[in-house]
Amino acid sequence: MIRFGVLGAAKITKEALIVPCAAEPGAEIRVIAARDRARAEAQAGEADIPIVVESYADVVAHPECDSIYVPLPISHHHDWALEALRAGKHVLCEKAMASNAREAEEMAAVANEQGRVLMEAFHYRYHPVFARAKEIAGSGVLGTIREIRAEFSLPFSFPEDDIRMRYETGGGVTMDIGTYPISWVRHLLEEEPDEITAVAVAGPPDIDLALSAKMSFPSGVVAETCGDMTGEKPGFVAEIEVRGEDGRLLVQNPLAPQHGHSIELTVDGATTTETCDQRPTYSYQLDAFIAAVDKGEVPETDAADAVKQARVIDRCYEAAGMRPRGEH
Repeated sequence: MIRFGVLGAAKITKEALIVPCAAEPGAEIRVIAARDRARAEAQAGEADIPIVVESYADVVAHPECDSIYVPLPISHHHDWALEALRAGKHVLCEKAMASNAREAEEMAAVANEQGRVLMEAFHYRYHPVFARAKEIAGSGVLGTIREIRAEFSLPFSFPEDDIRMRYETGGGVTMDIGTYPISWVRHLLEEEPDEITAVAVAGPPDIDLALSAKMSFPSGVVAETCGDMTGEKPGFVAEIEVRGEDGRLLVQNPLAPQHGHSIELTVDGATTTETCDQRPTYSYQLDAFIAAVDKGEVPETDAADAVKQARVIDRCYEAAGMRPRGEH
């Protein structure tokens, strides 16, 4: 039985952990704390979490949890993940796992030293939709892959006091929704980019409201990724397009396919469309975390992968003439 402690009363916790745990006999949430105790008590009441404590430190130290879920602002991930790992707890940490590569490297090193699981919560990676997309891309049916385009854009913007709009809390589109297209491309190719160029649309100081990157990979593939939270897009966009010499693959909504998705393959002028099941990505993610803790299986978004992801994000910021997060 995986027994979670939760740091904070973030909105994402319900979909990302509370609902999956309710349907999973091998996991439960035992302890929670928030800066505002009333918010912790409210979430505990809704989710039948039996223990509310005064502080994050109390959660980490509590004997009734062996794993910690970290949905805090990105600026807080490093310190609290280290606290939890050093206390002997496994950690499921929301993306982006760290503010920058230096932090991610330290977190990965401590997880290794402590022999504990540290998993970045890229829930999409564990769903059959992405597995199927990866299978098609690697099957050869597209011929030699030349280009990939990956985009996640929102039709609305965020208020200036939102944590996404503040550098000191790890804000910026590339740390939030823009991290997904980068991860999609990296995991489809199983490569890291040789070269990166990038252009950003800046908003508040040091905050990227949109960032588009062009990446060249060792295999010869050129990928373009885009994250956009300017609010200027006419609708929600989450898609991956893979173009090869012989065909095209288009995946609509690899992010949260439980809310609708499609996998469209065009080869020799003929197009087929398929779908996978609509079990939530977060339930598959919980499966992977349990397998990592109980069976020693290595998750696809483990600490080593999170380090690689953070390095690419840092390079995107630098290529766009912006500071990586977490600099002082």
